[in-house]
Amino acid sequence: MMLAENVVELTIASQLEFIDLVTTLTDNLTHMVGFDEESAYWINMAVRESVANAVEHGNKYDPQKSVDIRFTIGVDALRVTVRDYGEGFDPSTLPDPLDPNNLLNPAGRGILYMRTFMDSVEYERHPDGGMIVSMSKRRLPKAAQEAGEGEHKHDAVRN
Repeated sequence: MMLAENVVELTIASQLEFIDLVTTLTDNLTHMVGFDEESAYWINMAVRESVANAVEHGNKYDPQKSVDIRFTIGVDALRVTVRDYGEGFDPSTLPDPLDPNNLLNPAGRGILYMRTFMDSVEYERHPDGGMIVSMSKRRLPKAAQEAGEGEHKHDAVRN
């Protein structure tokens, strides 16, 4: 028997104040799906960064533009899409945050965090304008989660 996916959608104004609402929802959904505490934290960080980028870089804080967030809850995974209504960007043109010349530059970390914390991250231009960032994270089976308890915790770049 195949279980249906559940979808939760949220639209916020282009204001950073609303990010806490999105991260609270993210926390509730990761708990509901059954992610362990560490994975839930990293998912939350990736969603936070994506929404902040949509508000700041995509919509440029324009109060007339919104950010759409869609959570698709699968049997063993969570998929999150974040859409802005800005001009869009080409991720291949972004400077490498791990390049020695950029290590002390705080800009450009959001995409690095998303790519590090999630299993997949994809970018596409919406035909009506703006960008869509799609991220997904698979939940490990309970036995694998328990086997990982006590292992070394990773930092943001998996060191």
